[in-house]
Amino acid sequence: MNVLAQYIRDMSFENILVQKGGQAQGQPDVQVRVNLDAKRRQAENQYEVSIKLTVDSKSKESGTQLFLLEIDYAGVFQIENVPENQLHPYLMIECPRMLFPFLRRIVSDVSRDGGYPPLNLENIDFLQIYRNEIVRRQSEQQAQGKVATGPSGTA
Repeated sequence: MNVLAQYIRDMSFENILVQKGGQAQGQPDVQVRVNLDAKRRQAENQYEVSIKLTVDSKSKESGTQLFLLEIDYAGVFQIENVPENQLHPYLMIECPRMLFPFLRRIVSDVSRDGGYPPLNLENIDFLQIYRNEIVRRQSEQQAQGKVATGPSGTA
């Protein structure tokens, strides 16, 4: 695997508290949501993998929203000699692991530049995210199968 490029596809930092004329006080409650996407590019053996991160920070005491950071960070990878049946997990686990340290630095810098203490994200377990998505899809398929056959299991 070679990382050919990495870039911010889209980013938004809304400093909501400051817009309302307030100042941050107390401990923040930070919620982080992660979405992954991968797609094949036109060039042979090239793939684009993106991590879409939403960071929502609120005051623990009052529940007032402090800031909202949304970032779509992508990398272009040249991947060879990975069996086809292992390509999808490789794209959704290993490639995000390669991108994450750079994304972490950006989140830290943006939150600091927004007037807050630097937000140092904990490591994200991309393997667990992948497993959870497989279980979710299997449950969804089973539910659709049950709906199609009716409640008694017969058509």
